[in-house]
Amino acid sequence: MTLLLRINSSSRSDGSHSTAIADHFETCFREKHGDCRVVTRQVADGSIPLISQKTIEGFYFPETDLPADLRQATALSDTLIAELQEADTLLIATPIYNFGVPAALKAWIDQIVRVGHTFSYDGEAFSGLVRTRRAVVVGTYGAEGYLEGQPFAAANFVQPYLNFLLSFLGIQDIRFISAQGTVADPETAAARVEAAKEECRLAA
Repeated sequence: MTLLLRINSSSRSDGSHSTAIADHFETCFREKHGDCRVVTRQVADGSIPLISQKTIEGFYFPETDLPADLRQATALSDTLIAELQEADTLLIATPIYNFGVPAALKAWIDQIVRVGHTFSYDGEAFSGLVRTRRAVVVGTYGAEGYLEGQPFAAANFVQPYLNFLLSFLGIQDIRFISAQGTVADPETAAARVEAAKEECRLAA
């Protein structure tokens, strides 16, 4: 059964453009993959804490000898990585906050980027271990001009970061769907969102 793993990272519980566009992607995905299963993580709800000292210790402790306190500290990471490894498609919905990804999304990332689980290092080179076939990133920007070749592109630390990160983990099919100008007048914002939804239909 095809699994879509969806990560919503907007702090807005209502009126989020990234969530609305991701909703449309999910609808289109379900239409194309009738037997699919969807797992959704609302990471901005506080359910994924920042990694702690114990979590980091557990990441680097030999798993065969992992004591109970470190096993508990890495349990959430184990669960999130298992979801990612099972997924055929990863859908990340993210606004840009102060030129980067939301802290809640970074908290999820810090739980799933783990040596020996989602990447390896042999002393000379890194290799991605994530089996997810593809990733779709829905990114929303309040202002215009953040995309490649545009005046404010140097301030966009969302797309380059996520592109590098997902590639590093082994996901090679990565697609970005962007909606800019979401704090413009309502007509302009609606047009940008609708254009992104059309891209979702093609990408699902």
